[in-house]
Amino acid sequence: MQEDDIHLDHQLMQRISASDNLAYDMLFRKYYVYLCGVVFRMIQDKQQSEDVVQEVFLEIWRKRETIEVKNAVKSYLHRASINRTLNQLKAKKVNFAEEESLKTVVSSNSTPLQKMQGEELESVINKAYLTLPDRCRIVFTMVKHEGLSYKLTAEKLEISIKTVENQVSKALKIMRAAINKYKSESE
Repeated sequence: MQEDDIHLDHQLMQRISASDNLAYDMLFRKYYVYLCGVVFRMIQDKQQSEDVVQEVFLEIWRKRETIEVKNAVKSYLHRASINRTLNQLKAKKVNFAEEESLKTVVSSNSTPLQKMQGEELESVINKAYLTLPDRCRIVFTMVKHEGLSYKLTAEKLEISIKTVENQVSKALKIMRAAINKYKSESE
């Protein structure tokens, strides 16, 4: 049965490449709800999930004459939806300079020098954050900023928990290196 389904999907894609609106509509109806669910698990926003999936299908229509799907169409659509979601998350990347989570806590007893050093350190952390590779920054943001568990982050991004652990570890290593460099330069 699954082989027949894959074959039918490829036939639909061939018809879509010939500008067949009916085939496009059939493919859309077949996978729209499924893909909305995939995206929703990542971003927890129904409207935004629907927007992402509609953009994926719109892109397929725009590129219908040149698009080539070698493997299962469902897998292609699944990956395209995840990639578009990650790109949107990246575009909305959190600027930690504006977030309370990384604000330097300065007591009222702090000297002007301590306040200045705190602000410099905050700047170093923000710059290090912005240098993180895209996937690393997204995973780090979900775990450390949004407070999601490794397991939930892995489920939303459809990656392994080990990958989440590795990405968070990589981010922390990069940030520690930046902080250590700052400390050694300011001594």
